[in-house]
Amino acid sequence: MIANSVSTLSVDALVFDAYGTLFDVQSVATLAERLFSGQGAALSQLWRSKQLEYTWLQSLMLSPMQRREDFAAITAHALDFSAEALHLPLTAAARHRLLDAYLDLSPYPDVATVLVTLAPMPRLVLSNGTREMLELLAATTGLASHLDAVLSVDAAGVYKPSPRVYQLAVDHLKLLPPRIGFVSSNGWDAVGAKAFGLTVIWVNRAGAPLERHGPKPDAIIGSLAELPALVGRA
Repeated sequence: MIANSVSTLSVDALVFDAYGTLFDVQSVATLAERLFSGQGAALSQLWRSKQLEYTWLQSLMLSPMQRREDFAAITAHALDFSAEALHLPLTAAARHRLLDAYLDLSPYPDVATVLVTLAPMPRLVLSNGTREMLELLAATTGLASHLDAVLSVDAAGVYKPSPRVYQLAVDHLKLLPPRIGFVSSNGWDAVGAKAFGLTVIWVNRAGAPLERHGPKPDAIIGSLAELPALVGRA
């Protein structure tokens, strides 16, 4: 499923979003269901929604009087809100277990194979997560050996989709934006990266409609398994 009838894209490096692209954020629903029978999916979905909302709001609210909290803090705030909104009795122990689950998210089944296939092309992660969160996640899932670098938005002091975040990839790779392939499953992230000037591949696993508020991605694929062929690495 490729947008605009594009058969291949010419890029020199690939930069991946982490949450929802390489790692399944809804995998925390299994633990949430064990803790709150019948409410696990609802908690997981609302938690993710509020987590993203808080990143956008904190980026907009930045001022000398309002500092930006890191992604670990944002994730905790979103969990607390979601549990209260759903009237769930979130004990300290349950809260700790759920937050720890974000450090052990399940990668999508095709991720490791795809990353291996793409070598020796540089493969980076650029994510809202803190460096500590991302490096631990990459290590515990075995993906660290298939990645050349892990970049956190903390270095830019703002969250996606700020152009300052995507500039981190340009600065690290020393490439012009169109020579960098940016891969994300989040439509809003794909729009942000394309608006910045990167070559964007949207992984649209759910068959969602295109976002309307910005430029379209260069290509749309249904799974990461389609990526190597798209960039001439199959």
